[in-house]
Parts: sequence; structure tokens; C-alpha cells
Amino acid sequence: MTVPTMSADSWEELQTTALLGTDRRPLPPPSGTPALVAAAEAVDRTDAATALLELAALETVRRRAGARAAEAACLPDPADTDTRPELPEAAARRLAVLVGGRAGVGTVANLGELLPQWLTTARERGYRAPAALVPVLLDTARGRSELRGDVVALAGPLGRWLAAQNPDWRFVSRTAVETTAAGSGDRIWHEGLFAERVTHLTRLRRSDPAAALELLRSTWATERAEDRLLFLDALQDGLSPDDEPFLEAALTDRSKNVRATAAELLSTLPRSALAARMAERARAAVRLDGSLPDGGRLAVTPPTECDAAMQRDGVPPKSPTGRGERAWWFGEIVAAAPLNLWTDDTGLTPEQLLRLPVTDSASTEGAADWADDLREGWARAAVRQRDADWARALLGPAPRPGRPDRTAGAPAKLLSVLPPAERAVWTAAFIQAHGLGEAFQLLGACATPWTPPLSTAVVAALERAARTGAYPWSHSGVLGMTERALAPETAPAVEALAAGAAPDTAWADTFTRLAGTLRFRAAMLAELEV
Repeated sequence: MTVPTMSADSWEELQTTALLGTDRRPLPPPSGTPALVAAAEAVDRTDAATALLELAALETVRRRAGARAAEAACLPDPADTDTRPELPEAAARRLAVLVGGRAGVGTVANLGELLPQWLTTARERGYRAPAALVPVLLDTARGRSELRGDVVALAGPLGRWLAAQNPDWRFVSRTAVETTAAGSGDRIWHEGLFAERVTHLTRLRRSDPAAALELLRSTWATERAEDRLLFLDALQDGLSPDDEPFLEAALTDRSKNVRATAAELLSTLPRSALAARMAERARAAVRLDGSLPDGGRLAVTPPTECDAAMQRDGVPPKSPTGRGERAWWFGEIVAAAPLNLWTDDTGLTPEQLLRLPVTDSASTEGAADWADDLREGWARAAVRQRDADWARALLGPAPRPGRPDRTAGAPAKLLSVLPPAERAVWTAAFIQAHGLGEAFQLLGACATPWTPPLSTAVVAALERAARTGAYPWSHSGVLGMTERALAPETAPAVEALAAGAAPDTAWADTFTRLAGTLRFRAAMLAELEV
């Protein structure tokens, strides 16, 4: 639309008066057509501020009435055809509820927390979103970057077409999905926001590790140190000996955090040059001493200095944890050494090695500190190298009431190395023995939705907590996880807890809400199975 230039002066005068104030600049005199002048003269100027607004309204009407239509732009080509099946009608209605955020006040958990599970499931089923809901989906993903991959995939060609018309949805062209068009990956890498670039690199790494490495190599020298660190971390997917030259070069990076990450990645490659160097240092620091089975021990000789070669291989000379320097260096060496070193050199299993006493090589007395450092280093190595045998040995048997735990290292990290079913069994036993007080991180390591046995253990622990008088908010972290991860099949058990709780209490409300959430999740997943 174009506006006649004759209105510019009067409109600018009104703007200037508004900016300066009517006490510093008088109202402009009436101007324009006779009809407009008459209308302006009829304005009551007793209150200058009110009169200014009325004159502005008159001028706005005149400007709009005098606008001339501009030439229409060419219509864009229609969106490409999407051949995927549209969502079943019930699932589409459920999606409208999820993005609208209403499902009955107080009866269901935060719907925004259930939306990611719905989106992922719908995407896995190969559905496309209904056209009418694509704009609201794009708006939702605009404010929640973690949803963008699933939303862009579900929106499909229509979503990309709409994004081309609305700059608010420009993220669509930079969001990496498995179906990214040829050539668009380079655009994401060179033009995308940092989070979008990391996502693209991670996805490409899973499908074509060599191409992802080459892409990272192409811009490595110009990336910021903090960006190089996270890009390097993305190489964990598909890590192989082909990555060793690049990672060896990164050991001399100007950022110490990048150097440390490169060293950690190299230590997960058992045949890398760094792993071999760490193995030699580990042999010098720990040796099997005495005869087995009675007199065997592990004699520890921690390093006395952190030389330049150790520092290049990722061992910081100063401990960032406050531990003694020799203990720190010792732990770093053990954590980076290949785990098969210990079993191959001694002929012992991880369980047998963990049962051996640990002493200082210069003393026949036990050295508890070295034992703790050795087990902690082994635990870090098990997580780093994804060694299930060592993780299983370090975790020890599933906990039982009255039996002290033998776990070495961080249990949740060690659990992440085990197969999902085994994680669930161990965590269920832990909860049965110790309750929910220390189970938050363990539950976070378990695959979702939780298995029925693990879900049953969690529900039973919640029942015990309610019976002993604990408050729900003391387990708020676990309760938040149950809404997303508890098996929907446990809904009847939770409803029974709600019915058995004292009316109008916090636990009654908590169980009622949780039961409603489980029913809601069961229904939404069933609708996507059609």
C-alpha cells in the first residue's frame, strides 16, 4: 500500500508534538481537505493531550482512506506434497490439547512435560501433523528448542513452506533432522545458531562419522574455544581409530578444556597411542605383588611428578578437586588406561581384582587412600570405555536391606553402561532396600518408560513414604520423573493409593494427579498405535 505524500507533514507534526509534549509545542492547525479541516476544528482543544489523540485518529483515518493499492506480489509455489499418513483423528485432538495446555485443572501433570514424549512417538510412527496444527506447533518449537527436531519432522514440507513466509519460524531451515535435504546440512553448519550446529553435527556423526569429522575439521581453526569443546564432545558417537589423528592434534590445542576432552576421547580407543602411553604409566604405578590366593596384593607407587608428556596427554599438573597431587595424577592415569590391561597382565577377573588388598609399595601396611583412588579410577574408566563387565563388578550385587553397598564410583554413571533391563533390575533392588531418598540419579539413568518391575518398586516406595509421614515435596524430583517415566500399567495401583490416602491431604492430591497423568499418557500412546 502507498500513502499520498500530502499527509506526511501533518502526521510528522503530530508525532513531534507527541514527543515534545503539548506543554512545549502547540497543537498543529487544521489542514487538508475541507471536510478534514472541519472535523479538526470541531475537536475540543480544552484538554490538549486528549485533543492530540483525537487529531491523530482523524489523521490515521485520512491516511488509510487515501492509500493506494500496490501491485500484488506473485504467489509462492505451493508446498511439496507430503505422502505420509495424517494423524488419526483422536491423536490430532490429543495434540491440540497438549499444545493448548489444558486437560482438566489439577487432574493431570504439566502437559508441556508430556509433549516431548508424544512428539517423539508420533514421529517414530511416521505420521504428519494436521495442517491446521502446524502453525501452533511451529510457535511452540520456537520457544522450546529441544522440541524442534521432532516438530520440524512432523510438520514436513508444509512446515518448511510456512517458515519461508514467516521470519519468526526461520529456525526451521536450520533445524537438522534425519530427512535433511541434500545441501541444507552445509547451510545449517555455516549459518545456524550454535545449538543447531551441535545438533546437526551429532546427527551426522551417527549416520556418517567420517563426513561429520570432515565438516568439523573444515571450520575447526576459526571456532571459539567453548564451541570447539562441545563440538569435540559430539565425536563420542561413532568414535573410531579414524578419529585418532584429529584428536592427537587437539592435544596441543590452546584451550586446556579442549585438550582434556581430546585426551579423554583417545583414552576410550584401546589401541590408540595415548592409551598405550597411559598403560605404561599404569603398569609403573600398580603391580600385582605376592602369591595368590592368600598373599596377593596390589602394590601402588603413585607418580612423583606430572611431566610435560603427562600434561600433553591430558593430566593437569594441579588438582582441581583439592586432592593431593600424587593421588590426583594416579587417578587420572588409571582412568585413562585400557581396562583390559589389568585382566590381561594379571589373569584375574574384575571381581577378583576388586577383592585384592591395596598397599603402598613402600609399606606392607594397607593404604586405604590408594585403594579408594584405584577403585575410583577403575570406575571412571568403566564409564569412559563402556565396559559392562567392569561396571557390573564395581556396582556389586543388587542391594538388599541390611547389607552394606560395595559400589565404587558413581552408581548412576556405572548403571548407564549396563543394558537397560539390567539397569532397571538393579535400581528396583536399590529402591526396595533404601527407598527413594538417594534414587533420583539412578532413576535418571534408567530407560523410559520404566519397566513394570521398576515402576512397581517406585510405587511401593511412594506408598511407604506416605505411610511414614514424609511430605510429597521431599520427593518432588522423583515425582516429576514418575509423571513422564512410570509405566502407565501402574495407574490402578496409584489410584488405589489415592483412594487410601486421607482425604484433602497433599499425598491424596499427589496420587490423584499422578494417576490422572498415567491414564492420560496411556490414552495418548494408544491413539498413536492406530
